[in-house]
Amino acid sequence: MLTKMKGFGSLKSPILVKTAGFAFVALAFFYLGKHWSDDTYQQMIFFSSNSNPNAKTPSISISPNYNKSFDIKSLINDTKEVDTVVDQTLPAIPPEPSLSPPPPPPPAVQRLGVVDENGVMRDEFEVGEYDPDVVENRNNETEVVQDVNAVVRVQKFETCPVTMREYIPCLDNEQAIKELKSTEKGEKFERHCPEKEKALNCLVPPPKGYKAPIPWPTSRDEVWYSNVPHAQLAEYKGGQNWITVDKDKFKFPGGGTQFIHGADQYIDQISQMIPEIAFGNHTRLALDVGCGVASFGAYLYSRNVLTMSVAPKDVHENQIQFALERGVPAMVAAFATRRLLYPSQAFDLIHCSRCRVNWTRDDGILLLEVNRLLRAGGYFAWAAQPVYKHEPLLEEQWEEMLNLTNRLCWNLVKKEGYIAIFQKPLNNTCYLSRESGTLPPLCDPKDDPDDVWYVDLKPCISRLPEDGSGSNITNWPERLNNPPERLQSIKLDAFISRNDLFKAESKYWKEIIDSYVRALRWNTFKLRNVMDMRAGYGGFAAALIGNQLDCWVMNVVPLSGPNTLPVIYDRGLLGVMHDWCEPFDTYPRTYDLLHAAGLFSIEQKRCNVSSIMIEMDRILRPGGRVYIRDSVSIIYELEQIGKAIGWRVAVRDTAEGPHASYRVLTGDKNLPR
Repeated sequence: MLTKMKGFGSLKSPILVKTAGFAFVALAFFYLGKHWSDDTYQQMIFFSSNSNPNAKTPSISISPNYNKSFDIKSLINDTKEVDTVVDQTLPAIPPEPSLSPPPPPPPAVQRLGVVDENGVMRDEFEVGEYDPDVVENRNNETEVVQDVNAVVRVQKFETCPVTMREYIPCLDNEQAIKELKSTEKGEKFERHCPEKEKALNCLVPPPKGYKAPIPWPTSRDEVWYSNVPHAQLAEYKGGQNWITVDKDKFKFPGGGTQFIHGADQYIDQISQMIPEIAFGNHTRLALDVGCGVASFGAYLYSRNVLTMSVAPKDVHENQIQFALERGVPAMVAAFATRRLLYPSQAFDLIHCSRCRVNWTRDDGILLLEVNRLLRAGGYFAWAAQPVYKHEPLLEEQWEEMLNLTNRLCWNLVKKEGYIAIFQKPLNNTCYLSRESGTLPPLCDPKDDPDDVWYVDLKPCISRLPEDGSGSNITNWPERLNNPPERLQSIKLDAFISRNDLFKAESKYWKEIIDSYVRALRWNTFKLRNVMDMRAGYGGFAAALIGNQLDCWVMNVVPLSGPNTLPVIYDRGLLGVMHDWCEPFDTYPRTYDLLHAAGLFSIEQKRCNVSSIMIEMDRILRPGGRVYIRDSVSIIYELEQIGKAIGWRVAVRDTAEGPHASYRVLTGDKNLPR
């Protein structure tokens, strides 16, 4: 009994207690591992150290998942079940409070566009500043270079024969003129453009001895003989005080066939006859038909009146060239069988002084075109022999004119000396009250009086808008910046925000021209004749006026876009419809500055851009400049064409910086050596 008690006591030895404790702990861990190693988690491989201190290698127990394959990516991404377990076992731990200050608010976004987040055009935006370091420097200029592998090299263009120095492609197409079935109505003076394979592909040369044009306003009175070396007009009109030759210059005394005492005295007479004409206030835009050397328009300019002087390329073929050399707005155009390229209600005054147009032929179809062009309430001034000469044939012509103007509802306001002035009605009331069957009839309501590109003359009276738009415009200069009512009639995708579009465009170009004047010193350029080749609403021209640059702008509205010409004229600016796939109706060496914004990226789908650039060179004066603002995708191609033409070209960043999608290409046409 005592021995047994000893044996039992030996169970209480330290070794036995340690062994039992170790076994208990091992069983506990085994049970916990078994409990948690259910189907929720995949089994793992366990490594453990051997309890034997003399063992040289660790013991390894193999997981039940041995020799199985698993999609590790799905296990990593499968967090849904894990989150569930954590939510059941662990209490939510609140995040520790942040000791760092909150981040500063983001900087205010600068509006660089003209469309807000709702897609509405706004005028609260910024265009940006031009870097003053970009000032034009002719001796030290860095050009933006594109990857040469992406540039198509253009072969240098050759010079045209000397016989083409006055060449106007669509008016000098002799072959097409010979093939005309009839020329009795002046068809030969209208556009007949050469076929594409016969398009101009050389550089029209200047005459020998060409000099930089005399700047305005001196050019109103004299120009270099060598620039327009044609003395025939001076010989033919020598007794009418039009033009004289004085050594190496042509002089312009300011006279004309019907105003031998000078254009100023003649304009004063019209003002005294009809004070309501109010030149430079109520009357801002005029059309001078059969203009001669454009002295009427040249002297009206000093009274804040812009005059489009037009004449056909006939026996006095260089009269328009003289007008342009003087710095007067002018185009080669004829009253023949097609509408002129100006919108309805364009001019406040239309003037004809011995313009050699038979206004009563074909029941007055040519005077109907004048009626279309004349603004409601506008004036037609006619100075011609039938007005004042008492000869049977001339008196008969006067009676025919009176009869026609009565049927057009024109009012003979005043007849004095050799001038008769008629006024167009303000609305359609008189037209609608005429006797049934009176000719000419009113045009069909579906006729668009602003549709002018290759449109035949219509033997009908163009209706005036029922809302009075076009007649109730403000006076100059307020009308320049007021959105006109005819803005609502332009065929655009936008219907609500048109006034916003108008204001945004005006602000856009004002800030850009301000930058050009500030950084590129446009105010030092000798600008007189300027063309905006894609004019929009005329914001570019308005910005030039705002910067007091003494020039006029031919606002060209391309056929490929909306017809915004009525808006341009309602603002008091001049313009014309044109398709840049064809040449322009003007003489070579016409413009000091050609401006094209976004033109080529649009027209490249329809036209050969090289042909447009060649045409630009034809109408650009030597010493003149080109500014092309267009997308990067085409600007470097235009750069190569400009170099092939012989311009001094450079590509500049816009105000938006080097990563913008637009660039500005500048080109200078050198004076002949």
